[in-house]
Amino acid sequence: MQKINELQLAKELISFPSITPVDVGVMKFLEKKLKKLGFKTKILEFKEKGFKPVKNLYARLGTKGPNFCYAGHLDVVPPGNIKDWTVNPFKPSIKNGHLIGRGANDMKSSVAAFVSAVSTFLTKNKKFNGSLSFLITGDEEGDAINGTKKVVEYLLRKKEKINFCLVGEPTNPNRLGEMIKIGRRGSITGKIKIIGEQCHVAYQHRGNNPSTTLVQILKEIKDVKFDQGNKHFQPTNLEVTKINIENDADNIIPGSAEATFNIRFNNKHSSNSIKKRLNKIFKKITKKNKSKFIIDYRVSGEAFLTKPNKTTFMIQNIIKRITKIKPRLSTTGGTSDLRFIKAISPGLEFGLVGKTMHKVDEAVSLRDLKNLTKIYESILQNYFK
Repeated sequence: MQKINELQLAKELISFPSITPVDVGVMKFLEKKLKKLGFKTKILEFKEKGFKPVKNLYARLGTKGPNFCYAGHLDVVPPGNIKDWTVNPFKPSIKNGHLIGRGANDMKSSVAAFVSAVSTFLTKNKKFNGSLSFLITGDEEGDAINGTKKVVEYLLRKKEKINFCLVGEPTNPNRLGEMIKIGRRGSITGKIKIIGEQCHVAYQHRGNNPSTTLVQILKEIKDVKFDQGNKHFQPTNLEVTKINIENDADNIIPGSAEATFNIRFNNKHSSNSIKKRLNKIFKKITKKNKSKFIIDYRVSGEAFLTKPNKTTFMIQNIIKRITKIKPRLSTTGGTSDLRFIKAISPGLEFGLVGKTMHKVDEAVSLRDLKNLTKIYESILQNYFK
């Protein structure tokens, strides 16, 4: 069996301008690579009204024993102004020991590293007690409606069992080996609209200024101390992200005022418990001010934690051996597709250094890419001992 070179594959994947949710053939390309390694593959395209269709890939080698799954994405964020780049973002180049291109960091190089690791593992282990799978989406950077979420639902219907999942997101802040993600905070975005009564500012008693109510609400919800955090999670945090009052005149009290806020919450709460707490505040203040409110919530994911187990510690030890750094078990950062995968499998996240992700001249150190491939291969050797 021919070994797949991680650098060459990373370059090939980056050359596809697969900006969310456009596929441009990248799934088919990866599918062919995995078929050559012996995987049975299926490209899954999902469509939901109001959202663009997305192509995903599920591939599996073997049917018996524990199923170790690698999950990742091949979609990337837009490159922005191409003139700001020192290279064409979709014509990967090597400069000063780094591979530069959109997706080099987040996360096509990680996908390439795992495919390369699998090719080496299969060369050394013609027969092994278990199976390998890939769950690759094209919708991680977008709405996440027709991506991993739908693939997980498909796997549940097919009664496909995954015993452990490694998500290859860039988890390290500065150096390879610093951090493993064993969970993530939940995320809720709330859009609140306060309805008052428009009037002349000189006759404010004839109306009801919604901005007064909105300011009081925003202050109170910002001052809420949800918790102090716990062993694995930082404290729950709320940030106001938008305030909007549409008013073209300076001598009119507006009829409505709006704001948007986001809450990142730990596993002491559910999205429902957060909503109930906030709704009580909204009702109390609007009742007092004789105004009305409309609230719209969007939940990106619930907080979750994969309790550290022997696989977690095995992976931690391998990373320490190869990088000389003992990775911290963390739940910091934004959401990831593990929030969907946790419904069918325990898992964790470990990938490259995230310093340049989504930036101009996104890059990966060639040394890190090589070491990540070694880490992934060693994980497989130890998991299937």
